[in-house]
Amino acid sequence: MSIVDRLQGLTVAGALALPERMQRLLAGPPVEIDGQRLATETQLLLRLQRVAREPAIESLPIPEGRLAVLKQSAIVGGRQPIGAVHEVIVAGLPARFYEPSGVGPASPLLVFFHGGAWVYGDLDSHDAVCRFLAERAGVRVIAVDYRLAPEAPFPAAYDDCVKAYADIIERADEWQVDRHRVAVGGDSAGGNLATVVAVEAARQGWPCAFQLLVYPGTDMTASMPSRRTFAEGFMLSQTFMDIGRDNYTQDRGLWTDPRVSPLFAELPSGLAPAYVATAGFDPLRDEGEAYAERMRDAGCRVELVRFPGMIHSFFNVVGVGGTARAAVGDIADALRAGLAVSKAAQ
Repeated sequence: MSIVDRLQGLTVAGALALPERMQRLLAGPPVEIDGQRLATETQLLLRLQRVAREPAIESLPIPEGRLAVLKQSAIVGGRQPIGAVHEVIVAGLPARFYEPSGVGPASPLLVFFHGGAWVYGDLDSHDAVCRFLAERAGVRVIAVDYRLAPEAPFPAAYDDCVKAYADIIERADEWQVDRHRVAVGGDSAGGNLATVVAVEAARQGWPCAFQLLVYPGTDMTASMPSRRTFAEGFMLSQTFMDIGRDNYTQDRGLWTDPRVSPLFAELPSGLAPAYVATAGFDPLRDEGEAYAERMRDAGCRVELVRFPGMIHSFFNVVGVGGTARAAVGDIADALRAGLAVSKAAQ
């Protein structure tokens, strides 16, 4: 990270450490939509980004946009403590294995897929939140670096994630994890991939104890109202979403393929219990909540939690401020509880 980037990071951290009253003065009048109020910290963070006049990721060529994602992730993620981190290979793919402090053998495991619209993101963009989840939940985490579009459009990411999950289950003893307490999870596009992996696991009879789905994208047809209500001004823009969809699914006929849009899937019996987190000011809010209802209708046990003052990408904000970090703490606690419940049920 350059000196300029470090100074920007210090500015963001300092602003979000101010008392709420001072943050409100800097952020401006409260923003209220759909009976929800945008969190003051979040509103201030958005304002700081505008003041900095950083180009929007979607306005950049994809290679430069990927670098911008890494820069932003580093600023808001910080350096989170972790017992140990190992670079590993899973199903021929680069992956990162996180071991929390004090964890013993036969522990639970989260198989994690990062967000980024199937075009952006990698192991580094989500390193901070993977460290945070591992330590807070007390579970090992394996993050998988699946192939990205446009270099590798659908079904590359889908195939990579399914194969990676199967390989991890097969090698559970090598990771010192209990194959009956393995969860699958991810955020945004990674949440999409986690849903379809969980569906395939149920169909194949592979162990899958829990789903951790953070504002998952589930409907490529973009038909839900929140797609329009929050299309601009709240981090995730319509243009960004279009770049992701058009590069991942280069044939619009794929938009209703259940491996792309799990909202259209015929859900199998035996689907793992799920925790679905959505953000109040997120274009993907409604489709994530609709998928939670679809799972319930299919007989799956689901806990659906909306964080009303949050925006898309709050999941990565664990290194500055306190509001988003507290929300991610709740998500990590749900992971811990979900795997503990699964263990008791064995």
